[in-house]
Amino acid sequence: MTRANLLQIAVFAALFGLLELGTQMGWISRFTIIPPSEMVTGAYNLFASGKIVPDFVSTMWSVIVASLLAIATGFVAGAMVHSLPQLRRTLDPFFASYYAVPIFAFYPLFIFIFGLTDIPKMIIAYFYAVVAMMINTMNGLDRMPAVYSKTARVLRMSGTAKTFWVTLPAAMPYVFTGVKLAIAYAFLGTIAAEFILSTSGLGHAISFAYLNFDNNGLYSNILIVLTLSVVLNMVLFYWERILLTRRGLA
Repeated sequence: MTRANLLQIAVFAALFGLLELGTQMGWISRFTIIPPSEMVTGAYNLFASGKIVPDFVSTMWSVIVASLLAIATGFVAGAMVHSLPQLRRTLDPFFASYYAVPIFAFYPLFIFIFGLTDIPKMIIAYFYAVVAMMINTMNGLDRMPAVYSKTARVLRMSGTAKTFWVTLPAAMPYVFTGVKLAIAYAFLGTIAAEFILSTSGLGHAISFAYLNFDNNGLYSNILIVLTLSVVLNMVLFYWERILLTRRGLA
């Protein structure tokens, strides 16, 4: 474990301890936030009782489906746009302003079409994630040395072979950044969509607890979401380190 990791743990433990002390001593109202120890206990009880499991599965299923679709289509679309400079120049303003567009404005339309199923939140999560994957794919291809493409032509590699044996490995560091962002945006979009209007999911559980003034349930579910996001980021970070180490870039 590095010094930076130890420092991160120490800072987190200090904040956790200060919040625990402040809530237990009455310096912070329990109507505002409950002690972290009660959040941990509440989260454990939700899993132990099985109450949160259907919501957890619903959220993770939506995140996984949206992420996989966004990663696959985002890479292909990014590569296609990169190969067409005129189209890319046309779309650059769209990419630059995409995340300023209120995607959730279309959520009621998706619910009207598909009903209160998992499909509307998957669509929202997908649209949040796919452009990040496209942009990072194009950035990676921009930085690929031209000699790689020339070598592929000399070897008479097919388009598919070139993509998997030349383009993808060469652009991998940037593509993986797109993968991380796609998963993060898919997770964010799913939770937010569930919070707005859904019949299942961790976001729905948070919204339900909030509307019913259930502070224990509210903060326990928030802790679950935070823990899940941290674990996902850690897994992706270490996976990226392994890939970069194998390429001699870390």
